[in-house]
Amino acid sequence: MSKKIALFPGSFDPITLGHLDIIERALPLFDEIRIAVGTNSAKKYLFSLEQRVSWIEATFAGEPKIKVITYEGLTVDFAQEQGVNFLLRGLRNPADFEFEKAIAQANREMVPTLETVFLLTSARYAYISSSIVREVYNHSGDYSRFVPDAVKP
Repeated sequence: MSKKIALFPGSFDPITLGHLDIIERALPLFDEIRIAVGTNSAKKYLFSLEQRVSWIEATFAGEPKIKVITYEGLTVDFAQEQGVNFLLRGLRNPADFEFEKAIAQANREMVPTLETVFLLTSARYAYISSSIVREVYNHSGDYSRFVPDAVKP
């Protein structure tokens, strides 16, 4: 039987408690989760790729089922290169669902064997986004309640 490996792609700029919630709840479902930190030359990131990877590695240091990797380009192409069977995505609200559904359908059209698995973010984290964390950070606010310990100042 082949291993159930999920790719959890994102920019993680920075990783939040919402991301942590999805990953921790997905762990029992998969043999391995590869957190794939994407880079997009057209996108402006607040934190460097190295910093984002470092935070994720520190957050999951004791979890052998998690690997942190980086990639560029189409997620489906990278998923095929990695030989993964599943994409893991978190949903906070109906807008996320509509956006992610369209991407999942396009991905399925390109790679019919790649299944997208959606988990609903726990209600207590559903309002948190990396964008909100960046906004609070940029205005010298206390963002510590939104991020894992590794990200806290």
